[in-house]
This record gives sequence, structure tokens and C-alpha cells, in this order.
Amino acid sequence: MPLHSTLAGGGARALDTQGDGRSFEQLRQDCLRRRALFEDPDFPAEDSSLFYSQSVPVQFEWKRPGELCDNPKFIVGDANRTDICQGQLGDCWLLAAIASLTLHKETLARVVPHDQSFDHNYAGIFHFQFWQHNKWLDVVVDDRLPSVRNQLVMVHSASNDEFWSALLEKAYAKLHGSYESLKGGSTMEAMEDFTGGVGETFDTKTAPDELFTIMKKAHDRGSMLGCSIDITSSAESEAKTPSGLVKGHAYSITGLEEVNYRGRKVRLVRIRNPWGQVEWNGPWSDSSSEWDLVDRLEKKRILQNSTDDGEFWMEFEDFKANYNKVEICNLTPDALSDSTRRHWEVSLFEGNWIRGSTAGGCRNYIDTFWTNPQFKLQLEDADDEDDVCSVVVALMQKNRRKMRKEGLDLETIGFAVYEAPDEADHVGKDFFRYHPSKARSRTYVNMREVSERFTLPPGSYLLVPTTFQPHHEADFLIRIFSEKKVGSEEMGTNVDADLPDPPMPSTPEEESPEEKGLRRLFEQLAGSDEAISARELQQMLNGVLSRRREIKFDGLSLSTCHSIINLMDVDNTGKLEFQEFKVFWEKMKKWIMLFLSFDTDRSGKMSSYELRIALKAAGMQLNNQLLQLLGLRFADTNYDIDFDDYLTCIVRLENMFRVFQALDKRKTGRVNMNIMQFLMMSMNV
Repeated sequence: MPLHSTLAGGGARALDTQGDGRSFEQLRQDCLRRRALFEDPDFPAEDSSLFYSQSVPVQFEWKRPGELCDNPKFIVGDANRTDICQGQLGDCWLLAAIASLTLHKETLARVVPHDQSFDHNYAGIFHFQFWQHNKWLDVVVDDRLPSVRNQLVMVHSASNDEFWSALLEKAYAKLHGSYESLKGGSTMEAMEDFTGGVGETFDTKTAPDELFTIMKKAHDRGSMLGCSIDITSSAESEAKTPSGLVKGHAYSITGLEEVNYRGRKVRLVRIRNPWGQVEWNGPWSDSSSEWDLVDRLEKKRILQNSTDDGEFWMEFEDFKANYNKVEICNLTPDALSDSTRRHWEVSLFEGNWIRGSTAGGCRNYIDTFWTNPQFKLQLEDADDEDDVCSVVVALMQKNRRKMRKEGLDLETIGFAVYEAPDEADHVGKDFFRYHPSKARSRTYVNMREVSERFTLPPGSYLLVPTTFQPHHEADFLIRIFSEKKVGSEEMGTNVDADLPDPPMPSTPEEESPEEKGLRRLFEQLAGSDEAISARELQQMLNGVLSRRREIKFDGLSLSTCHSIINLMDVDNTGKLEFQEFKVFWEKMKKWIMLFLSFDTDRSGKMSSYELRIALKAAGMQLNNQLLQLLGLRFADTNYDIDFDDYLTCIVRLENMFRVFQALDKRKTGRVNMNIMQFLMMSMNV
């Protein structure tokens, strides 16, 4: 079943994130009672909170606002976009999102709670709320800020006594592990973290003709907008053009207007540079002559006494010619190209790609693509106005910014949508070999989230999220927005076993030549009790299997032989009698043929990605979580499983299933056991 999704502005309570489990208010009251200023043990005022991959370039001092100015204020007047000036950190993408956030007071009040100040109940502690992977989190920080010579070196306000934006950046840095983790990113990422909304990206060079209308409608609906200029090499990053624009730099879009100019309508876009300076110097810039021909009252309303504050207007055609990308974060995914407001249904799934089992890569890698997680969508009801279903699919990879210090950056991700076959279970390789996708993400890209809007006829569809290359691990979250409710489920979630009763062994008179040969070998190893131990079973199986040229392996381990005895020892003697061994040998022959069918290159190993099919052919069906666990347990560094590990896996699984089925007398899928029973069962497998 999909998880419930929390959309932007929802009433869901933010979760406390402090390591000791206490809330902001509990921590503040404790500090007030002790008459001490809060010092955050989870994000200490140390170099490790600043950088993880480099030494600190200068000597930073961590100072509280009261040490930097005489009368610090949390917010002076209203929080607005001119409160945000970029510091030494390359996080213009975050600042552009903060600037957009200030235009939406209701959203801002959630991210920046107003129940805090430097006056009433001040205890050196502040808190902020961010959306992360379908949860709102309450992040607490102390107000010690990195400074050099009594000047803030990160985000700061144009006013020296205002600190909300600097503290907001610190809380966001804490959320991701360090200030350095905020270097480089997409404005969309922060906009989604401020709203829980869903993003869409437009290329200005290939955008629809109504792009201005789309942007204007998005702005009027409370969406957050950003833009940027592409770079062709790292040398161009943050390079200033002669027209005053900066390449590879994140800007926020703060307004859209149409003005009368020389008898025609001119479309204008207002843009803000997070630096708080460096502006466009072309037509419609702050002091350009075009404004002299605009009605005085209209000019005053639009320009609002503009100064060199990093914010400027430019004509829409110039905007498209100079900027490459527009990012729009919608609080709900209403189509920006129509005039109706819709109620959107939301489904959400969480999953992961694990190498060796579910990290199958894109369609280029057909042998493993089918092993990716699969989700079935049932589009039953068309939209109110059309015969098709509107769907927005957003695939997000989780926690990658926080994992940078471990050398893990964003994966290249995408997804494809297929018309679903009738099978209710995980779809196999042959289906994808012969069926094209009905829809897919435009490209595979190394961004946190990839989203696309589709219109599809009613029907059943299969959604397959993937990394571009196989064997790349990541956790992901999928959000599916639709105008009408969508039935959605993860495929391959059933865990079951259809294990037939073992056949009755043949009598000595009816034994085949192979069985007679096995009996002679068995009797040589068995003692007077006519049964063999695990070590004797190991000797016997290694001797027999070594003669079979089609099987290449180094011999069965003693552990595997113990598991075989546990499975076949019906009279609980700890040894195998020949009749028990004969039943096992019939199983063994089937398992060998199964293994060989997947060992296509006769290397003595099978791909761990094929384990799902092999186990199903043996009568056992597992879900993704169990297959991932088995892949990690039995596969080698090349994602292969040798014969001994394959046999251990299949024997232990059948043993576990048979023990469970024996305990589950009512066939409910549940059993009750005490600690003694659990330990006896688990240690004996």
C-alpha cells in the first residue's frame, strides 16, 4: 500500500529531530530555567560543522548575534527578499529559494516560525521547519554563527542587526550535515524543502509558446520560481557577462508584469540576484530609458524605488535569450497551462536500489533492468474535462546531499511507464524486451528529483524507477499526483511458498542404477547406525558432484551440509538415513538443473539478479526486501552466487518455510512463539 503524502501547507505536525528527543520548547524552557544559553551538541560550533573535505581556510569565530551588534533582531519589519545576501558559501541556489519564500507569507511562517526572538524568552535557541521525504522536520540550532572580524561570512541580511536568514541557513546546513554540504545545487531542491510541493523545469529555448502565461499563473498561485544560465565548463561558473548577468548562478523570479510601452504591451520579468548586487544593465534595467515612457503611477508601482539591490526587470524576450532554465515549484501540481484549480490525489512509495538485487539500471541494461522495483498504477477514471488521465510522476533520491562526505553524490535517475500486463506479480525480462514504454522521463539526470507530467488513457500501467547504470545504490521516494484517485501498489511484495510433499522413496528393488551407486557409497561412509553425519555428507556430496563436469565449484561447506540435514532429518537424529538422502537427492537434481539454466557462461556462478526467478521455480516467492538481503548475504563483489552459496540459500529458505508452515496450523500467515522456540528454530537452520 502507498504511504500517505503530506502536501505543502498541510497541517501535519513537524517531527522533533534533536538527538535527545526533546522539542524546541522543552529545550528553550530548560535553558531559561538554568539561565544558560543553548549550545547545540548535535551541530557544535566547530570546524566539522563547516567543512568535511578541506581544512578551514581562515580562522572562524563562532559568535552570537549579541556579540556582533548592540540590539540584534530576529526579523526587522517583515521578512523580505532584500534580507538575503550571499556570503562565502556557494549556495546561491538556496538563497534564491529563500528569496522566493519571502513572497509567500503563509509558507514562510511555517518554515520560519515566529514564536522566537532576541527579546521575549531569548535563550540562544531557534528552530526552523523543513519538508524532507514526505515528513516535516523541526530543526533546532543555537545562534552561534561563523564570523571573521565580527562580520558574518555566510548568509546575512542587508541590515546588520537582522539574523533570521543567517539562522535559517545554519538550520539547513545542520539538516544536511555541514555548511559545505550546501555547496552547489538546484533551486528546486530548496523550494521543495520549504513547501513539500512538486517541481517542474522548463528549457527556455524549447519551452511552449505560453511560457510567460505559465510563469505568471504559477506566480499568482503562490508557486516559487527560479532561473539560471547554463555553463559549458567549470571555468564559466559564476562568470559575469557584459550585460551584468552571472552564468551558473541561481536567481529567483519575484514578479511578472505587462506594461504599456509605445502603444504596445511589453511583458516583463523581475529577477533577483542572491548576491544583493550585480544586476542586468540592458533594456528595462533600473535606470534605463524605457521606464521614461511608462505611465508615472505604473512605473512607481512596478519599480518600487529600485536601487542596486540585486533585483531588476528585463523584457521577457531578453529573459528567454539570456536564461536557459526556469524552475517552478507548485504547492499542488495544477496544470499551469489551464485556468482550473483541481483537487489532486497523491500516492507515495518509498524504496531503494540495492546492488546485486534491485539496482538494475536503465533499459539499456535489459538483463538487469527488469529487477528494478516496479509499481502498478490503475488509472480508472478520466479527468472531468477529457477522456485521458492527468498524472504527474516525481522521482526523488533521498539523503544524497548529507552523504557527500562519504563520497556519494547524486545518482543519475529516471523512470519509464509501461502498459501493464495481466500478471499481478513482478514483471520479467521478456516483457521489457518486447514492449516499448508508453511514457518516460525526458532524460536521465543527476538531480535530486525528476518529474514529468503525462496524459494517459485509462488503464493499468507499470512504473519502473531506475538509476542510469546498474549496481548503483540509492534510496528513493516516488510521488504520483492525479486528478482522480489512482489505484497503486508495489509489485512483487508477496512472500509465499508452494512446497510439494516429498515423494515416497523407492524400495531397494526399484532403485535406478544411479541410486544403487549412491547406496554403495552411502554404506561405505555410514557406520553401524546406517546414517551419515554432516561431515560424512560433505565428503559424499563433494565426491559425487566433482564427477559432474557441468558443475564447477570448490566443494560444499560444512555449514551447507548441516542445513541439508536439518531440512531432511525427519526423525531428528541429527543424521541422514539413506531413504532421507534419496529424497534429498531428487531435490538436489532439480536444484542443479535450475542453477545450470542460469549459469549461462558455465563459470560455476549465477547472477544474483536471477535469484528471484530461480527461487520462484523452486516454489518460493520473495519480496524485494528479502531478495536484497539474500543478495547482500550470498553474492560476491561481481554480483554472482556460486553453487555452494546457492545451495545454502535454497536449502535454508525451504527449511524456514517448512518450519513456519508447520507452526502456522491455521494458515493465517502468522505464528506465535516464545524466545526459546525462536532461538531453537533460528539456530538450527
